[in-house]
Amino acid sequence: MLNILSLLIGLFALLLAFPAFLPLLGWLNWAVVPIAILGAGIGALSRSNAGRNLNLIVIVIGVLRLMLGGGIF
Repeated sequence: MLNILSLLIGLFALLLAFPAFLPLLGWLNWAVVPIAILGAGIGALSRSNAGRNLNLIVIVIGVLRLMLGGGIF
């Protein structure tokens, strides 16, 4: 059950990450990364790793986009 919840949170964060790649919408990654961290935490509590791995990928994508846009460092 926790894995399904984690997958749903990861898919929601991934859907928010798509428009965040557009110019002037990079600030949306500041919302995507914490949502994905929450999903990864829930996924870590489940038996399966699929939800956790999806959220970790979304976190990496969000952080890389923030770094490219100058939002981090």
